[in-house]
Amino acid sequence: MKVAVMWFRRDLRLTDNAALYHALRSGYPVLPVFTFDKTILDRLEEKADRRVSFICLALRQMQRVLEQAGSSLTVLHDHPENAFRQLLTEFEIASVYTNHDYEPYAVQRDQAVGNLLAAAGADFHTFKDQVIFDKTEILKDDGTPYTVFTPYAKKWRQKLDAFYMRAYPAEKYAANFLRRTSEPVPSAAAIGFIDTPERFPPADLPDALIRRYDSTRDFPALAAGTSHMGVHLRFGTVSIRALVQRAVDVNAVYLNELIWREFYQMILWHFPRVGKGKSFKPAYDHIPWRNDENEFRRWCEGTTGYPIVDAGMRELNATGYMHNRVRMITASFLAKHLLIDWRWGEAYFARQLLDYDLAANNGGWQWAAGSGCDAAPYFRVFNPSLQTQKFDKDLVYTRKWVPEFEDFSYPKPVVDHAMARKRALEVYGKALQKANAG
Repeated sequence: MKVAVMWFRRDLRLTDNAALYHALRSGYPVLPVFTFDKTILDRLEEKADRRVSFICLALRQMQRVLEQAGSSLTVLHDHPENAFRQLLTEFEIASVYTNHDYEPYAVQRDQAVGNLLAAAGADFHTFKDQVIFDKTEILKDDGTPYTVFTPYAKKWRQKLDAFYMRAYPAEKYAANFLRRTSEPVPSAAAIGFIDTPERFPPADLPDALIRRYDSTRDFPALAAGTSHMGVHLRFGTVSIRALVQRAVDVNAVYLNELIWREFYQMILWHFPRVGKGKSFKPAYDHIPWRNDENEFRRWCEGTTGYPIVDAGMRELNATGYMHNRVRMITASFLAKHLLIDWRWGEAYFARQLLDYDLAANNGGWQWAAGSGCDAAPYFRVFNPSLQTQKFDKDLVYTRKWVPEFEDFSYPKPVVDHAMARKRALEVYGKALQKANAG
C-alpha cells in the first residue's frame, strides 16, 4: 500500500498546518514523521538543551491526538537523508509533504532529500506555512526585495486580506492518517540529551495581553507584558495565521512585531550570506573588533558591572529567555561598549535561547551592531543607565536577577560608558570611512 509522508519540522501541530492539510487530502494514507536531525543536534555542545525538551513535549502532545485517530507518529534520530532511506525500505512512499524552511542549511537539506525521493520515484511537495508572505510575495515595484522595514511593512499590510489568514482545516481529515500501532516518542535522554525540568510558556495567548501590548512590551519587570510566543512560532506549535488574525483586530503594534519576524525571514531568503556569518552591509566586516575573551566571559556570565545588562544575561542563562528590550541593551553593550564581534554574541544567544531562530537572531544582532539592512546607526550607543531609568525605574527586574548590585561584592563596571561610547564612535567611524573609500 502506497503512503504519503507528512514530514514535520518547525510546524509541530496537527491543526491549521498547510502541508498536513494537503497530505491528508492526497488520496493516500498519511504517515506522520519527525526526525531529530543529527546534522543539527551533533553540533550542540550543551546536552541539557531546553529546545530538545520542548520538542519532545510537543511531539508527545501530537502523539496523544494521533493515537485517538488510530495512528502514530514515527520519530527517527538520524541525518535526514539516512532517515528517508530507512523509510523507503519500510514503506512504499508515493509522496512526501512538508512546509518551507528558509534557512541556508534547510534549503540544502531539502534539495538533497528531494533528489533522493525523486530517484526512488516519490514526489516531494513543500508549502508556505510559518509566514504569511514569503520569498517573492512582497517585493518593490521594480521586483527587487525590500531592505528597509517601513516600506516593506506598508506593502505587507496593504496585501493582507482574509485569504492569507484562512486556516487549513487539517483536523477534518484525521481519518486519513495511516492506521498503525502507536510507537513511543523518545525522551531527550534517549537521543543523548538531558531532560530539562522547564515550565514552558503556554501556547494560549490572552486577548487582554494583545490589547495592552503596546503599553507593556518595553518593561521587563512585567511578567505578562510580552506574548512569549517566540518559542511557539519557532517550532510551529501555534499558527502564524491565527496570531495575525487576532493582532489585526486588536493591536497594530503587536502585528508590527509579527511583520518584523517575516521581514527578517525574507532578508535571510534573499540574502543568505547573513546566515553564513556575513554583515548585510559589507563595510562593517572591516571593523577591528577588540574581542577581549575575559570581557566576553563577564558579559556571558552577567558580571559586567552594569546591572541591566547583567540581569538580562542571567535571565537568559537561567531560563533560556530574555526580554526583547533587554536583548537590545545587552547586544548593543557587547558590540559597542566592549567592541566584541556581534557574531560572538549571536552564537551565544543561539546556544542559549529557547526561541532561537536564525533569521530573527541574526536580524536583531545586526540591528544592534549597525551592520544590518535596517539597523540602528553605528553612532547610536545605548546608555544602560538611561535604559534602566526608562524601562526599569523601580529596579524590579534588576533586583530579581542581580540582587547584589548595590553591595560591595558587586563587580565594578568592566568599562566606563563615556569612554566606551567615544571609542566605539572612533573605531566604527574610521573603519567605515576606510572601507567606503576602498
